[in-house]
Amino acid sequence: MSRLRNGLARLSIRWKMTLWAAALMCILFIAYNAIQYIVINNWMFAETESAALKSAEEISSYFEIEQVKESSVRSIRPFIESLNSRNQMIRILDRQGTPVLTVSDNLPEDWIAPRQAYSTASVTAWHGDDHLLVIRRPVGTASFTGTIEIVNNLENSDKLSRMLLAVMLAGFLGAFLLSGLGGIFLSRKLLGPIRELTVTMNNIKRKGLQERVAVPNGKDELGNLANVFNELMNQLEQAFHNQQQFVADASHELRTPISIIEGHISLLNRWGKNNPDILEESLQVSVQELGRLKNIVNDLLELTRAEALRSDGDFSATPVIDTVNYAVQNFELLYPEFVFQRRLDPAAGAKVNMKHHLLEQVLLIVLDNAVKYSAERKEISVSAAVTGGSVGISVIDRGIGITDEDLPHVFQRFYRADKSRSRAQGGTGLGLAIAERLMRAHGGSISIASEPAEGTTVTLHLPLLAH
Repeated sequence: MSRLRNGLARLSIRWKMTLWAAALMCILFIAYNAIQYIVINNWMFAETESAALKSAEEISSYFEIEQVKESSVRSIRPFIESLNSRNQMIRILDRQGTPVLTVSDNLPEDWIAPRQAYSTASVTAWHGDDHLLVIRRPVGTASFTGTIEIVNNLENSDKLSRMLLAVMLAGFLGAFLLSGLGGIFLSRKLLGPIRELTVTMNNIKRKGLQERVAVPNGKDELGNLANVFNELMNQLEQAFHNQQQFVADASHELRTPISIIEGHISLLNRWGKNNPDILEESLQVSVQELGRLKNIVNDLLELTRAEALRSDGDFSATPVIDTVNYAVQNFELLYPEFVFQRRLDPAAGAKVNMKHHLLEQVLLIVLDNAVKYSAERKEISVSAAVTGGSVGISVIDRGIGITDEDLPHVFQRFYRADKSRSRAQGGTGLGLAIAERLMRAHGGSISIASEPAEGTTVTLHLPLLAH
């Protein structure tokens, strides 16, 4: 048994489906034909038995109506012959069980010994290979007492049963063959997309992530599987390209401060350490670049944490207005030269499913950018309002704005719309990327609208926490 299980376990899904289909078809066919065979056999037997009992009833009635005497039993032979059927024998026995009249059609008398009956009985018997049905009915009238005995040879019924069984066996073999062929056809048809998926995965292993599976026309489970696989490959390919871009960008960002520090250290090592002015300048630049390196590493860590968050995570309830007020008050202390206008809808005091420090971090990133790029008009507006089942937080500045060419790329890592200003102000180009991933991880979104020389509006949307 274990060998059979192991053998089945090694079979491919195609052959397993074929065998299961054939086995199921055979089981259903056997069950149906077995029931049909039993019903037909019982029906034929019941019909033969009913006809014999009816004949016995007619003979008994004849004896009673005609007042047949024992001495005149032989005179009713024509009536008995009219009732007798093919392969049937009718005998009339006297009270001692001795046959007084026998009418037979192709059925020898000695196959069944005569026997008296005291009640109507139906029995079966065998004579060699011949199957017999025996009906015995007692007769008791004023002029005659005895037994009516009717014997039927069930040869024709048995022959029909054997033919029916042979037809069923032939049908079983045909059904087994057809179910096997049908199983092979269906398995090929159904497993075609899976074979294509396997071929595509092998091609991906050899050629790269650009391969995709052809999606079937039908909207069945296999079509859904192909769609999910293609979507997964799109995400993997995008993630792979993003990773490559990230490595290239990170290498570039880290190379610049390292090169600057290396240049100043080489300068000091050659001759600059003996010049106090050059020594002071090199140390200041090196400290600044080390601080820049530290900021880049910290932002990379924050970005990694943001990307690791899941949208179905269990966060905490955070009141929106309190968090917005806290962030704006900190910036009012840091930048007293700026005017911060707040328009906060009291309904926005509802809570969102986001930890306080993470929402504050997003607000600090957005407010920091608004301050950096608002050198001329130092006015920043912050508003919060509830719309439907979400809360919207907007930060509006009157700064330099963002061009249409740069706007689609502002959420990319290390991207800077104004590269000279960003480097001078210490930006790493990771802030908006971190904010976008934090918002997405909490089921929210961040969008930016901007006009060059007019200003920028950053809008955060977060779903309200259900009560």
